[in-house]
Amino acid sequence: MTGPMTEHFTGNFTQQEPIPEEAIEAAVAVLRHGRLHRYNLAGGETGEVALLEEEFAQLLGAKYCLAVASGGYALATALRALGVGHGDRVLTNAFTLAPVPGAIASVAAEPVFVGVTESLTIDLEDLEAKVGQARVLMLSHMRGHLCDMDRLMEICEAAGVAVIEDCAHTMGASWNGVPSGRHGVIGCYSCQTYKHVNSGEGGLLITDDAEVAARAVMLSGSYMLYSRHKAAPAPEVFERVKYVTPNISGRMDNLRAAILRPQLRALDTQVARWNERYRVLETGLRGTPGLTVVERPAAEVFVGSSIQVLLLDWSAAAVEAVLARCAARGVELKWFGVPEPVAFTSRYDSWRYAPAQSLPESDRILAGIIDMRVPLTFSLEDCALIARIIRAEVSAVWQSDL
Repeated sequence: MTGPMTEHFTGNFTQQEPIPEEAIEAAVAVLRHGRLHRYNLAGGETGEVALLEEEFAQLLGAKYCLAVASGGYALATALRALGVGHGDRVLTNAFTLAPVPGAIASVAAEPVFVGVTESLTIDLEDLEAKVGQARVLMLSHMRGHLCDMDRLMEICEAAGVAVIEDCAHTMGASWNGVPSGRHGVIGCYSCQTYKHVNSGEGGLLITDDAEVAARAVMLSGSYMLYSRHKAAPAPEVFERVKYVTPNISGRMDNLRAAILRPQLRALDTQVARWNERYRVLETGLRGTPGLTVVERPAAEVFVGSSIQVLLLDWSAAAVEAVLARCAARGVELKWFGVPEPVAFTSRYDSWRYAPAQSLPESDRILAGIIDMRVPLTFSLEDCALIARIIRAEVSAVWQSDL
């Protein structure tokens, strides 16, 4: 008989669900006609990319949308569209993933890191202290955690700071009823395999600012074919920017867009499924000695495609023991306190192209962040089992360290 301490999880933490049949059929139709390039259209045809942009703009209530090659490209395009360039300073989270400071570095700008709280959101007190150092905040909703967006916008608007929202982990989320990506001047989303819709790679950018949208379209490589966009500004807006905006090609193609459109229509259903799994994990982990569950605010509608817990003030050796013990039982955890970057778990002090900063309070929190993907290939029973394993191993190490 298998007892609780010998249970083993055999699932795969990187295995996503299959692409829906409707999306596969749409992709095959594109392959059959061969018009993969977004501007290669038959007479009277709109094209999958233009339709995706129109549908995503409608979903978010935005005026304009641009589909691009990746979420990281969307972030860099957002910065360029706002005129950020060489030597400019850009505020951003100390707790984020490398593509965010990477986008800032790609336009030769300089990241200014803002601290992280135990809620894993940007430290609004630290933001208020630093907001005068830049004219743009690239806000990362890291791992799907939304800060008090009403307060954040008050701080930024009072200082004249434009907000770009990195919504790679928050497509389908909202704060006080406002969708993630709709508070700032620009919202950027990822369609990479581990995000909420899957085209392997891909990105989306939304805005209500006509000139920003026109610059973004020109930057993406529209040449003078911008009239083929649907969720785009009027031609006269392009007339103002088309000769002074460089082409930095990063368009999405019709094949990816065809795969994404059916997935967008199922987003609400998928969000509900992720959150079912998240709540099972959260319930199973709450009350574990030495482990802090990150409580979610009532104003936040989130997407539980990953879960984070804190082992605050644990020694590095104790955290490593938890990771090793869980791994031996089939549970793959990532640690943002690891001294050297592993996979995606780099930190602000890993990005040595950015000026060094001292954030001791954030260092303490980063040293305790444990992260786990929650793919929809996991059943609710899988999630309950994973929670039991983590709880048991954290408790065992905690007791041995007392």
